[in-house]
Amino acid sequence: MMNEPNKPRVAVHKFSSCDGCQLAFLNLGEDLLTLADRVELVHFAEAGPLDPDTDVDVAFVEGSVSTPEDLERIRHIRAHSRMLIAIGACATAGGIQGLRNGVFDKTWVTQIYSHPEAIASLERSTPIAHHVKVDFELWGCPVSGPQMLAVVNSLLLGVAPRDNADKVCTECKRAGYPCVMVTHGIACMGPVTRAGCGALCPSLGRDCYGCYGPAENANTDALATQFASLGLTPVEVVQRFQSINSQAPVFLAAADSIRVRSDD
Repeated sequence: MMNEPNKPRVAVHKFSSCDGCQLAFLNLGEDLLTLADRVELVHFAEAGPLDPDTDVDVAFVEGSVSTPEDLERIRHIRAHSRMLIAIGACATAGGIQGLRNGVFDKTWVTQIYSHPEAIASLERSTPIAHHVKVDFELWGCPVSGPQMLAVVNSLLLGVAPRDNADKVCTECKRAGYPCVMVTHGIACMGPVTRAGCGALCPSLGRDCYGCYGPAENANTDALATQFASLGLTPVEVVQRFQSINSQAPVFLAAADSIRVRSDD
């Protein structure tokens, strides 16, 4: 990207989500102003510029594909982007709205909304990668500002962004935080969750709840066994894996495996 005669053109798009990952971008503060001198932000509704149809070098996409309109938009964005980066749990794993997958019932819509005919919703909430090519995924709920900045800086230097697939436990060790599972008997998702948050929850003496998605080589079977030894019921163990990143294949398989074992 450094070979471009002009500033790289960047867009930030929102799909079905809470805007938290976009806010992580905005919360960079002075770093965002510095970044704005190095790139051209052509579309970023949260920040002001609106030009969703222009060709860009990099498109950041927050949110899951949850409506028929989302399907059309993501294909359009992919066609007009040299590189597409999915940011956050919704974009990488379907998000919290993915909990409806497999149990969606159209009668719910009629029970909740006075004009259900105005609601256009797909039966499944799916990650961006289910529909178009994604060049890089940045996990987290929400992602952190430093993560976003590191990705952009890597691209500006012409190198591939680093995918931090280490476990939260490694961040606890490096920072010297005591293991909440060992010292307090608290069921913690840190052993199977990817790093990137700075072990925020364990640093405050509480358990990690898996908001950064599955880490590399996550041993979910061993962790489920450990949770059971701490007194969690099979339903409670399933709930640990079926949360923000419930549709991530590793966590989805873990939940299914626990259900099968509990039925035997």
